[in-house]
Amino acid sequence: MIPRNLLLFLGVAALFVITGFAQSWNLALAVLNMSLISAIMALGVNMQWGYAGLFNTGVMGFVALGGLAVVLVSAAPVPEGWAAGGPGILLALVLGAATIVAAVLVRTRMRPGRLRGLVLAVVLIGGFFLYRAVFDPAVTAVEAFNPAVAGNLGGLGLPILLAWPVGGLLAAAAAWAIGKTALGLRSDYLAIATLGIAEIIIAVLKNEDWLARGVKNIISLPRPVPYEVDLQAQAGFVAWAQGWGFDPVTASSIVVKLCYAGLFGAVLLAVVVLSERALNSPWGRMMRAIRDNEVAAEAMGKDVTRRHLQIFVLGSAVIGIAGAMMTTLDGQLTPGSYQPLRYTFLIWVMVIVGGSGNNWGAVLGGFLIWWLWVMVEPIGLSVIGGLTAGLPEGSWLKGHLADAAAHMRLLTMGIILLVVLRFSPRGLIPER
Repeated sequence: MIPRNLLLFLGVAALFVITGFAQSWNLALAVLNMSLISAIMALGVNMQWGYAGLFNTGVMGFVALGGLAVVLVSAAPVPEGWAAGGPGILLALVLGAATIVAAVLVRTRMRPGRLRGLVLAVVLIGGFFLYRAVFDPAVTAVEAFNPAVAGNLGGLGLPILLAWPVGGLLAAAAAWAIGKTALGLRSDYLAIATLGIAEIIIAVLKNEDWLARGVKNIISLPRPVPYEVDLQAQAGFVAWAQGWGFDPVTASSIVVKLCYAGLFGAVLLAVVVLSERALNSPWGRMMRAIRDNEVAAEAMGKDVTRRHLQIFVLGSAVIGIAGAMMTTLDGQLTPGSYQPLRYTFLIWVMVIVGGSGNNWGAVLGGFLIWWLWVMVEPIGLSVIGGLTAGLPEGSWLKGHLADAAAHMRLLTMGIILLVVLRFSPRGLIPER
């Protein structure tokens, strides 16, 4: 008898195979690649919620930081931008960091009282004006250089695969800063705080053109796989594709997507293996004990806040890596596309439907929910077209139902969530 969990994965795999045969393998592989990335994001959220009960609604912000890492590491540098204001921006950032350090030292070293408040105010206000006095002219100079195609500092021009761990480090650093201030809050306040900070991160990306061109977007990022046009220019590849009965253009697109799937699958496998080992270790049992009863765990000598910070940083790092992978797949950074509906709500649905606290459940949810998110709208349009085929052209009902097909995604997500919570409240693959 085939185990139930294996049947679930086989059923989801069948959806991708059917998509390939019924529509196109290019589409099936495109959905598969984003499903792999979504599964990694779901694993990061599952670490925070499933292991420790931390309600993080700032997924979008950590995804964006991963995308920013790709630009900073792999985009081509803009020498004219650096010459115009690069040193000034670096100096301003150092002054800002020094102001924060000085404020922390004043608060920790001086005795509470009016004098400490006065000195702290002088340090913060003076540091802020000094920072802006250096930062603003440098930014203006950078953004003034050829804003149509540049207007930023660019990146380091390094291989793009190096940006993936850097994306994890950027997200981890942000999570540490957030966790030091917000993890002492109650769960609902933590959710509000992380959502607000995620919106701040997106606002910075949209408005600081010197960093990543803001809403003008960064395009033509390097790729870790061959370009389709390069494959099509190789006589050996053309002969191979034609030997298999494929058009060289279609074959090149399929090969590139398969290369991406191999890279993303390797990262997903590594994250799953490490997550499983951690979950089944004494550390994992301790995290679940803290999640189930913080008071009892604290009474046994466990540092609850420190462990929460630890898992919050680890989960955010995984999300940041996935964000860098997604920007790599897109080949561009578009801050305007970072919407909470897609990068926070959907990931949470994946974790809940798959089974929070179970790594394989998060992976299953990532594949299933993303396939549904992409395919439900065209399927719904076809179904509605079939149901209204007998209605006359120009009928208000036919037009209304056709327009409503665009909302099938949200309707389907809501129905699936309700059905799973009703009949399998712990998810399709519950935590053992």
